Amino acid sequence: MSQATPDLAKPAKPSETFLPIAGSRKAKNTVATVIFSLCFVLAVIPLAALLYKVIVDGIPAVLNPAWWTNSLFLVAPSSMAGGVGHAIYGSFVQALIAAVISIPLGVAAGIMLVEYSDSKVAKPTTFMVDVLAGVPSVVAAIFVFGVWVTTFKFQLSAFAVGLALVLLMIPLIVRSTEEMLKLVPDELREASYALGVPKWKTIVSIVIPTALSGMISGIFLAIARVMGETAPVLILVGYTASFNYNIFEGNMASLPLLIYNQLSNPNEAGQYRIWGAALTLVVIIALANVLAAFAAKALAPKTK
Repeated sequence: MSQATPDLAKPAKPSETFLPIAGSRKAKNTVATVIFSLCFVLAVIPLAALLYKVIVDGIPAVLNPAWWTNSLFLVAPSSMAGGVGHAIYGSFVQALIAAVISIPLGVAAGIMLVEYSDSKVAKPTTFMVDVLAGVPSVVAAIFVFGVWVTTFKFQLSAFAVGLALVLLMIPLIVRSTEEMLKLVPDELREASYALGVPKWKTIVSIVIPTALSGMISGIFLAIARVMGETAPVLILVGYTASFNYNIFEGNMASLPLLIYNQLSNPNEAGQYRIWGAALTLVVIIALANVLAAFAAKALAPKTK
């Protein structure tokens, strides 16, 4: 008798290939989905409530064009006039000082940790970046106060605030640069080396342009992060109701400092300015995040 051969062309039925999912596994999956969804809702509720409160109470001030350009110089505490132009200017100036110093240092450190990881200073640099990443903003402000003001006898100023913000920005920029450079395929580096291109030129011409979009996003997010810091402005500079264009001398307002200053104002105008300044800060940080997204998309490597 001839032995029957199996029909290899006939596909197997699903029931013959996969075992049915056990009811206990389905129940565990359902329970986990419900728990995670509930945790998400519980986390979003306070955030949504806070955002709603800030928008509702701050929108009257933000919709006033004079709010963005005027200052509170010679404006009475009970008056609804004036604006936060001086505070917006101060926030941007202090963030700019920090960015000018921290971006070159942070990017250079990130490049060194990835491209020259065998260097003797790589491990100490990683350790110091980890330490800075865990330093609270108030500690950074006290350190700058002890060195800049107490030791070197310089005045409290916007530049001192910028130095404190540098300590907070550098770890963010280093880590974002490091992660973006690690995403660059090694094949690109090896192809460049095979063509006889020096390592430094490979980094400048190939590695950095490939990772530039992610690096720019990390820089913008770091700037948005430090613009809302309160401790450095409370310790290292005083509040003023007018514009101050000298970054090395005199008080300079910022949005967090203006909010703190107006907390002692019992009038309705005080609440108006507090919520308006809070919403203004939220809008500026949101715009920075949107700008970072557009910059990342525009600078992303083209596939065609």
